[in-house]
Amino acid sequence: MIKFNMSFRRSPRLRNLIAITNNRFLPPVEMTSKFLFTIFRILILSLSISALSFAQDKNKIDFETCTFKEFPLNGKIQFVDSFPDITVQIVESFPDLKVKIVNSFPDGCGEWQIVESFPDVKIKIVDSFPDIKIKFVESFPGKP
Repeated sequence: MIKFNMSFRRSPRLRNLIAITNNRFLPPVEMTSKFLFTIFRILILSLSISALSFAQDKNKIDFETCTFKEFPLNGKIQFVDSFPDITVQIVESFPDLKVKIVNSFPDGCGEWQIVESFPDVKIKIVDSFPDIKIKFVESFPGKP
């Protein structure tokens, strides 16, 4: 251990330097606890909001009635560029719905017949921020 021959009483500069660094780097306990409590509240609030948003994403398609926002996910489909009923993103993994293109009788969930007029649902294909994600399949359409 190093001993200093200089006394704090004789050196006001050293005494002031120690006092300044103690106040700067070691805040009072009251201020630290208030700061940590505020950070804790913000963390809990952000986690609860994110948990709520994930809970809403899981149940966005009603597979019992095969609908999304009261729009059927089977039947006659028209692809549009403006004023869609549903926006979809085509993905290869983790889809919300598997879709099979059929020529007639699109009765099952996820069976789509593409038409140019009188559609049941108008759909726009987007690259980001879709309402649902779909994957085109040759067999077993519907719930992934």
